[in-house]
Formats: sequence, C-alpha cells, structure tokens
Amino acid sequence: MEKKKAFLLLAFGGAESLDAVEPFIKNVLKGRPVTPEIVEKIKERYKLIGGKSPLLDITKAQAESIRVILAKQGLDYKAYVGMRYWDPFIKDTVRQMKEDGVTDAVAIIMAPFVSRVATGAYNSDVENALAEQGKTPSIEVIPSFHIKSQFLETVVGNLKKELASFQEPKDALVIFSSHSLPWVGLEGDPYEMLIRQSVDEIVKRIGVKIDYKVAYQSKGAGPREWLGPSTEDVIQGARKMGKKGVIVVPVGFVADHIETLYDIDILFKGIAESNGLAFRRSASLNTDPRFMELLASLIVKHSEPKQ
Repeated sequence: MEKKKAFLLLAFGGAESLDAVEPFIKNVLKGRPVTPEIVEKIKERYKLIGGKSPLLDITKAQAESIRVILAKQGLDYKAYVGMRYWDPFIKDTVRQMKEDGVTDAVAIIMAPFVSRVATGAYNSDVENALAEQGKTPSIEVIPSFHIKSQFLETVVGNLKKELASFQEPKDALVIFSSHSLPWVGLEGDPYEMLIRQSVDEIVKRIGVKIDYKVAYQSKGAGPREWLGPSTEDVIQGARKMGKKGVIVVPVGFVADHIETLYDIDILFKGIAESNGLAFRRSASLNTDPRFMELLASLIVKHSEPKQ
C-alpha cells in the first residue's frame, strides 16, 4: 500500500470567543470547581486581547507554512492541527487523519521544552486516540527542539532587536520567561534543565554581555507551590539592580496566546512601568521563516527514508 504522509502540530488550545471561555476553563481544570469569579476574571483578560485567543489561527498558519516548505521540496504531506483543551481536539484530529487515509505521520508538540511533566499529556492524548482506532495511522512524536540552532538563532535575533532600543545592553535586565509548573512531580523531570540549556546557548550567541535571569510565569491558582522565581518578582527586582528597563523573552512559548498577549504585554508591562522601568518584549516565533524551516526539517528527518 502506498504511504500517505502527514504531520500534526499539537498545541494547548484557547477560547475562540468570550462565550467559549467558561467551557474552555472547565476543560483545562478537569472537574475542579470553576466559580463565576474565575470565569469573569478570565473573560476580562480575553477582552483585553481582542475577545479570543489567536492560538488556533497561528498554529494553523504555522502548519500551512510548513506544508508549503515541504511542497517546495517535492514532498507531499497533509497538515493537521490538534489541541489539548479546545476544538479541534487531538482525538478528533487523529480520527480525521485515519479517515483521510494517512498511514504515517510525525507530530510536533508546539513547545520548546518537552518533558514528562511539561508536555507528557500530549503524548498520552495521541496514544489514547490511536488506541481507540486500532493504532493507525502510525504517529511519531518528535523530541524537544530546544537546542536546535535555528530555534536558538531565531530567539537571539528577536532579542537583539529589543536590546538595540537601550543605550547600553547592560541597561536592561533580560528575563527568559517560561510557564511555571507545580513542584509536585517535578523531581527527576528535566524541564528546568532544558530551559537552562537553551538560555545558556542563547546567551553565548548574543555577542554582547548581558545581565539576565530565568523566571517562570502564569502559575495556576491554589495552595500548591509552583516553580519560581516568578517573572513578576524578577521584574520588580530589576529596579534594585539599577536597571533602566527589562526585556521579557517568552522563551518557553512558540506562539502568541493569552500568556504572552495578556500576562506579558499587559500585566508585566504594567508592573515594569509602575516601577519606573522601560519595558520590552521580544517577538514570539509564530510563523518566523527560520522556525518554520526548522520544523519542516525535523519532519523530514523523522519520516523520510535515511539516505
């Protein structure tokens, strides 16, 4: 039988409208209480970023960009997108792939830092979807791309643009921000190590000496202890370090969504400015051609016969 190839981009998901906020939160919290106060608070955040998450549109655009790159190489791949917490759900996309006759696919978790705690649920969702339909198509999930040169160079290029807005690079504190996770379950997980590896490589490639810190954002509610320091606290500490401003680098995210557009661009900016600091944020990767070329090359590497 002739093989029909595809790739699948896996992402978190986001509410596509204000009406979708409550059911989306319920999906994320999985049975935990969702109070009207929580819903209204999150709705207000969505209103401030335009009333919807752009994540699905961006992920679809990423998929199409990658498909075009592969097509220009003479490679015929169908492109799919699956979300953990909103439509199109991963299980529905995998079912559609089978109905479309896909035999072999490569999946990419759209996050730089792939680990059991950080992204293991994506693998589980794919495995469960395949188990329901007889293990077809064959899907290989690509490992972390956090120290691939094209990823690092794209982040470096975006950071350099923001450093240029300061008279001296040392005037700014560069904050590499990733999603916080609960401490419970992190023992033995490489999440922090992967972040440090990326940051070390990025700093080596900048070409100028900078002051920087690694920080964590967007922690969940509840009494559990979360991985820190928080990005908010690091921003507030920049003033005491004698800095004139901060540059937040969303190194843990590959597309704009509420945690960049609200948490960074609105909340963190407000914290910085209230502390008398200039605020800059390096661009998200989104459909940056260098990043798209990287993902296309990984798809080929993990699915094409070795020469």
